[in-house]
Amino acid sequence: MESPETSNTDPPSDCIIPGGTKLLTNIPDALMLPELICGALVWILVASIDVFDKFSQGWVIFVSILLFVLTLLLLICYFLGWPRSSTAWCFLDACYHGMAALFYSTAAVLQANSTLRLQNTVLRKQYQTDIAATIFAFIATVLYVVHAVFSFKRWKTV
Repeated sequence: MESPETSNTDPPSDCIIPGGTKLLTNIPDALMLPELICGALVWILVASIDVFDKFSQGWVIFVSILLFVLTLLLLICYFLGWPRSSTAWCFLDACYHGMAALFYSTAAVLQANSTLRLQNTVLRKQYQTDIAATIFAFIATVLYVVHAVFSFKRWKTV
């Protein structure tokens, strides 16, 4: 007879999101720090220039700040070990990073479009800053996509 601690209702060990410092050694979750760094760089770079395309770059700023804050809150929750034994948190993690990848892909494309519009202007420093913001926006997109793929794989192994 099985004890209640080892019943079939417990999530498998590979679906439990690790807490503490183990969080930084797990492949999808270790990507949260680079996501935060790239997101912060996009936010800082776009905020440091004169914005000509207010709607496009406003969306870029909104996405970068929103996802920075949400990813930071999720990282803190995971680090404290709050959602460790729930498969629902694996699904939430996968869905969050999938939506974040979608949001960042739109922001990266809009940032690239704004950068191309500055290509033939005399604002060389602003153009170079826009190029850096575009590169980091696409890097953040790739990080969120990779995190989403690994999170969905983790969730599907339930």
